[in-house]
Amino acid sequence: MNASRRLAAVVVADVVGYSRLMEADEAGTVAALKQRWSGILEPLVASHGGRIVKFMGDGVLIEFTSAVNAVKAAMALQAGFAAANEALPEPAKIMLRIGINLGDVIGEGSDIYGEGVNIAARLETLAAPGGLCISAKVHVEVQGKIEAVFDDMGEQNLKNIATPIRAYRSAGLIAASEKSQGSSHKPSIAVLPFANMSNDKDQQYFSDGMTEDIITELSRFSQLHVVARNSSFRYRGADLDMIRVGRELGVNFLLEGSIRRMGPRIRITAQLIDAISGHHLWAEKFDRDQNDIFEVQDQVVRTIVATLVGRMRAATIEVAKRKPPASLAAYECVLRADALPIHSPEARAEARALLEKAIALDPAFARPVALLGLSYHAEWLYTLTTPDEIRQKAFEYAAKAAALGENDHLSQGFLGFLHLFANEHRQAEHHFQKSIEANHHHPVILSGLGVFCLYDGRPQEGIEYFKQARILDPYFDVTWYWSALASAEYIARRYEEAVATAMRGPQSSFRTQALLAAICAQLNHDTDARRHAAETVRLVPGFSITQFMTREPFRSDADRQHLIEGLRKAGLPDS
Repeated sequence: MNASRRLAAVVVADVVGYSRLMEADEAGTVAALKQRWSGILEPLVASHGGRIVKFMGDGVLIEFTSAVNAVKAAMALQAGFAAANEALPEPAKIMLRIGINLGDVIGEGSDIYGEGVNIAARLETLAAPGGLCISAKVHVEVQGKIEAVFDDMGEQNLKNIATPIRAYRSAGLIAASEKSQGSSHKPSIAVLPFANMSNDKDQQYFSDGMTEDIITELSRFSQLHVVARNSSFRYRGADLDMIRVGRELGVNFLLEGSIRRMGPRIRITAQLIDAISGHHLWAEKFDRDQNDIFEVQDQVVRTIVATLVGRMRAATIEVAKRKPPASLAAYECVLRADALPIHSPEARAEARALLEKAIALDPAFARPVALLGLSYHAEWLYTLTTPDEIRQKAFEYAAKAAALGENDHLSQGFLGFLHLFANEHRQAEHHFQKSIEANHHHPVILSGLGVFCLYDGRPQEGIEYFKQARILDPYFDVTWYWSALASAEYIARRYEEAVATAMRGPQSSFRTQALLAAICAQLNHDTDARRHAAETVRLVPGFSITQFMTREPFRSDADRQHLIEGLRKAGLPDS
């Protein structure tokens, strides 16, 4: 049979989380999907001048002669599926991802193949559940001809496609999809069963136990959706197509790993994978003595969980940065706001706009309310002339956030910060304790405990908390971490370590400059001390030690006087 080449608009649609749906109700899923293909898909394709090339298990390949008709049909198909989902409980909803490309295809009989089809299939994996992703060629054809707004995703490296492809996602469809799933649009992850690489097959229990513990501990992070064990454990074995697994489970990220015993030692590896692109985002190996195997298991689980949550957050922030603010969902607004430097007035204003949008999108979402309060606390802390009314505003937001998310570790931790800086140490300790009980894996919470101990007269204990945060997540690097650790080292009279620590973080804040001035003065580095003191006064004209110390909630008067001594020795004015 002769093959012919032609230009076509190719549509590839695939069911999100098909394996999960089949596991829950195989007969019901097959019947429902068959009904939707015949009742929704086939009439829409016919009415828009298209042709169904073939069904592919949980997907379908469609050909159109017009890119405009292809996109219109895809939008109508998503709307039809959304309407059919309205009366169904969340686990039974059937959603599609759709990719569309305009390009050369090779026709052979009723089938088509070629790069034009391959690109559409890869674009489908980039679409949000309930949304569609189109190539730049399609975008040019439909611009101004259909009522839809598309977000530019930039050039994408697609698997087995030599040249990067510029891709666009439909904002309107994504918004509707996110609404059906909860507007916070939390990132999702599945933990695949860790492979037992030991010769002793009886050790499979240890590999499975490690996997189950990671799933359990990940579930402590309220900002994540974690796929249940029964779903992820179906994918046991080598040579898995990670993109396919991610699509079937409906997740953004996958964690895979292996365990190998080597005499008295045990090696555990873990890899975090972007389920959309298949790219590896993070990988680590842990070599431990197995004398106390359960202690090893707990230690490694905590490290893997804390680090991969940080890597997922960083990856999601990078995606959010590439999107225009108008198209961001609530969770992405929060991530983008949280990544901004807290000591900068301009950054705080940008963060507040993003957080207010997040609250408007999802009024029940505790995190943006807490972060909005944190921005007012930062305004009070980093602007010495700010009245106490601003701090009261921070308290109001913090209390509201804690009410919305009573078990949210970050909301409780933020309340702890506020009480601490109000010199209410016992109330602060209460909220920090609630925070650590809710999630003892989060580096922000551990660092918060470090700050509390610093001001509570226990700087050495605080230093240990700071270090534990970095052990759990070596990439952890919030803007205030280094100056806070340096403060604890200063109070513990570890000046050489303190100056090195402070220099590792941002130095644009007057608080950091004042701290560096005090540290250098205690080291008798007079030139450096005067330089940092001058920079402090330049950043805050009229700076005084008396004014500065009103923002320092030391419980111990000896610690308070120790800091005052360093600031005076650096030449900073008392009043």
